[in-house]
Amino acid sequence: MTDASDLPDIVDAVEWTVALAAVTASEKELTRAKDAVAAQRRRLPMTAVRSDYQFETPTGPRTLLNLFESRRQLIVYHFMFGDDAEEGCPGCSWLTDAMTHPAHLNARDVSFILVSRARLEKLDAYQQRMGWDRDWFSSHGTTFNDDMGVTVDGDEWHGLSVFVRDGDDVYRTYFTGDRGVEHLGSHWTYLDLTPFGRQEEWEDSPAGRPQSAAYEWIRRHDDY
Repeated sequence: MTDASDLPDIVDAVEWTVALAAVTASEKELTRAKDAVAAQRRRLPMTAVRSDYQFETPTGPRTLLNLFESRRQLIVYHFMFGDDAEEGCPGCSWLTDAMTHPAHLNARDVSFILVSRARLEKLDAYQQRMGWDRDWFSSHGTTFNDDMGVTVDGDEWHGLSVFVRDGDDVYRTYFTGDRGVEHLGSHWTYLDLTPFGRQEEWEDSPAGRPQSAAYEWIRRHDDY
């Protein structure tokens, strides 16, 4: 049964409209603040990383550079699934359930993958159990997780890294962990983490970054 004390106050439509307008104003202020942070993120410097890590994939060993799949940007979600674990992290699983269709990111020159330390057969079995169809690769036997700061003294941590490539050179441009991953799940939030952003003309981006008219690039995921 519903306890009326748990519910919001009851007001007439006029008072509700006034209260909603105040919340909407705060939401717009938050949106502008998020846009400013995204612009700041696009101006982050970058640091070189090794491109020759060997990952286990369903098609055989592939390097970090290969995982870009010829695109210029790569997002890696560091999924907590250690070598000794029998199943994936509940929190990472919850987040993965909400992940977007990759075609929309691919259309903006972004590849998106999951990486864990567990062997590929464990990842494949867990993915089948969860009903996912993600590009999820194993960093087993490499120092990738350690170098990215998501395996520390044998303990696993979640996080998200963004990389950009210049030819065969790979650079890390961004990382977030802890509560920083809570807002992930929409195409916009993922694109906002990349050095090229949404690539729309309204964005405050450094000169020379790719940009086009807002929304006009969007397609059904099987129409790109």
